[in-house]
Amino acid sequence: MRTAIIGLGLIGGSIALDLRKRGFSDELIGVDKNIKNSEKALELGLVDRIAGLDEAIKISDLIILSVPVSIIVELLPYILSNMKKGAILTDVGSTKEAICKSVEDHPNRQCYVSSHPMAGTENSGPEAALVDLFNNKTCIICDIEKSNKKALNVIKKMYACLGMRIVYMEPAEHDLHTAYVSHLSHITSFALANAVLEKEQDSSAIFNLAGGGFESTARLGKSSPEMWAPIFNHNKENISEALDLYIKHISMFKKCIDENDSEGYIKLMRNANSIRRVLNNIPKIKKLITL
Repeated sequence: MRTAIIGLGLIGGSIALDLRKRGFSDELIGVDKNIKNSEKALELGLVDRIAGLDEAIKISDLIILSVPVSIIVELLPYILSNMKKGAILTDVGSTKEAICKSVEDHPNRQCYVSSHPMAGTENSGPEAALVDLFNNKTCIICDIEKSNKKALNVIKKMYACLGMRIVYMEPAEHDLHTAYVSHLSHITSFALANAVLEKEQDSSAIFNLAGGGFESTARLGKSSPEMWAPIFNHNKENISEALDLYIKHISMFKKCIDENDSEGYIKLMRNANSIRRVLNNIPKIKKLITL
């Protein structure tokens, strides 16, 4: 199988590494409008060769679109109209409703599978690509009834090859849930980083005092603005709702602290501790599925 990966950053590059490692594709073709990213991906051995968009989509059996969600919306209809007969297309975007709507009436819609592998780090670019990034993580597939059996089976096999657990959702449901479990956490990290940077003008104080707790909480504040700004735009209604609820809970803590209400914020923290129940029950894939 000849696979084209459009977008050679963290996610696209990591997919390439694992598909090569596990023998899923015979040839990996990289596409990226950033020449430096293309050169680095080739140098690192993420792909076998670099091609232009039109060449790649005309010769590939599987096309993986791993670019910002605003660009996915633009490229999906074009790729579906120009890829070779029998080819399969998927995207890895972090929002799904607007992306799915962009091709809902396309005559080749059945060749496309809408997916979101929920994995990543705060780093970006080909250098950030990691082997086994997706292992034991969850991949969401949307609108399965709109994809043909062949396309769906190939994409399911690909994610099984990456070691992922597959969950099925409707696009609107996906966007609502990811607003809370993914998008909100990134906004929180960006806001925390900005608050600390505004208060701590002397950066040496940050370096001297920042510990593991701060680092783990603020880590996502290093994420790519170019990738996350379109996500916030696409999912703004759900994210705004999530922020309202988050601000409500922040305000509850502030009220307790302002009023020296120790019992109040102890109660809030004890309630928050029950998040262990959620985190401890996240399904784990005990054995990597190989094909």
